[in-house]
Amino acid sequence: MASESRERIVHQKRLEKLLPQLPEYVQEFVLYKARYSSSTLLGYVHEYIKFFTWLKREGISNEKDMKDIPYTLLESLRKEDVEYYIEYLQGEDIRTKKEIKAGHPIKRRSELSINRNINALKSLFNYLTQETEDEDGECYFYRNVFSKIKLHKDQNTADRRARKISSTILNDTEIMEFLNFLKNKYELSIKGRRLADFLRNKERDIAIISMLLGSGIRVSEIASLTLSDIDFQKNQIDIIRKGNKEHTVRVLSSSLEDLKSYLSVRKERYEPSENDMYVFVTKYGGQLRPISVRGIQNLVTKYTKAFNSKSEFSTGKRISSHNLRHTFATDWIKNGGDIILLRDQLGHSSIETTSKYTNLSAKESEKVMNSIDKSRKK
Repeated sequence: MASESRERIVHQKRLEKLLPQLPEYVQEFVLYKARYSSSTLLGYVHEYIKFFTWLKREGISNEKDMKDIPYTLLESLRKEDVEYYIEYLQGEDIRTKKEIKAGHPIKRRSELSINRNINALKSLFNYLTQETEDEDGECYFYRNVFSKIKLHKDQNTADRRARKISSTILNDTEIMEFLNFLKNKYELSIKGRRLADFLRNKERDIAIISMLLGSGIRVSEIASLTLSDIDFQKNQIDIIRKGNKEHTVRVLSSSLEDLKSYLSVRKERYEPSENDMYVFVTKYGGQLRPISVRGIQNLVTKYTKAFNSKSEFSTGKRISSHNLRHTFATDWIKNGGDIILLRDQLGHSSIETTSKYTNLSAKESEKVMNSIDKSRKK
């Protein structure tokens, strides 16, 4: 069965490093949520550090170290305090020092980012006021100020969300042209070190993108793939889903052919040892390691940017690794695939998340309307 990705291992180490900076009751909460992935918990910890740092900066807490902030202070927070915090999140300039030095325009957090922060705090406060137990069998405290905070939910209709996705996915022709561009044309547009690097990793990169397009799995799931997870006879792979859940998904046979091409050169090209079990690897500084999630995202961005600028078939769509997942899901529905099976293939926890793919194309809607109109005129 699939193993943890390099990212999850790195995130676990970062989590262990950052957690002691926070109060014991926060550490207790994180341990309570141990069933979550280390990546998710690390995200929570970053949001908590942001919040507790703000409490100190605003003078709401006078403790020297954030780890010493008592939960009684959280109990006494007013709704007004939290609203000020949200205003801070909305107004803060989040440019890096490098971006500021380069003169980039002011950058604010997205509503999604703010909601992620507030949801993390809601989860913490729910735990402290409902699931903890002191020596007397009582919760640490009961007044939950975050229960009064309502998040701004996405008001877009399912149709609008679907059409937004539709504008960034590849259609059948574009998929084939994109893969053909990688296999035969990209190398004609580069030279020198860039060409040498591409030729060394060509089969690997093609296999990664082809597998994403041929299965709909997440980047983290393909980064975690090991050699023993592949079943070529059944056209399926074993993966680790969010929450470390084990699952088996099917893969297009054409994508597995691209994977075979990569595996045929993997040993000669990368010189892995018997302990190098991850399928997709990279060499850096003479050391072999699993390719990272960020590395996969970067190569998808690089190749789609080149495709848009060099290919006569490009539509100029900005494609990310997640868009490749959308592309697979759209093809599934267009070819009559069952939405329940698609939910399982994508690893969604809710059918509501998957349902956005059932209404993806304005052109398809137009075809249906035209068809109805013609039938009524007969």
